[in-house]
Amino acid sequence: MKAEDLKTKSEDELKKTLLDLRKDQFNMRFQKTNGSLDNTSEIRKTRRSIARVKTFLNAAPVTAKTAAAKPAPKKEAAKKTTSKKAAGSAA
Repeated sequence: MKAEDLKTKSEDELKKTLLDLRKDQFNMRFQKTNGSLDNTSEIRKTRRSIARVKTFLNAAPVTAKTAAAKPAPKKEAAKKTTSKKAAGSAA
């Protein structure tokens, strides 16, 4: 699964793809345990595809949130300027 393929998909399609990949991963784990999995590198490819899809799912809402509402800048608290001598002589 390539990133260009994922860019064109909607959020619902990405969720369906994620569900399908997780089912494939689940089945591959059982096949590996039983010894019937021929190509063990498919597990790694599936795991990375899942991460790629999840990245695209999480990236879309973040860009919408940041564009809609930016946090207000924090105001600096008034700094008290006291010297050590003035604090020491008062005690």
